Amino acid sequence: MNTAPEKTIDAVRDHGVIRGNTIEGTYGQASSVFSALEALGIDLTDVFDVLEKEGVEKFIQAWNELLESTAEELAKK
Repeated sequence: MNTAPEKTIDAVRDHGVIRGNTIEGTYGQASSVFSALEALGIDLTDVFDVLEKEGVEKFIQAWNELLESTAEELAKK
């Protein structure tokens, strides 16, 4: 079974720093970064499409692994 979420949580617990809300109030800065990337010729629509596609594929894989391991555990009972 894929343990990536657990590894991420362990890594944050080990050496991460939680800084509170880092989302609100950052629109201007984020917008500037995206504008700079586009000015460099980076096709953000393509980047976002690839990230979405790969993210969905990884979710489906993890979901299928969860279903498989659950079915295996239920079969043991």
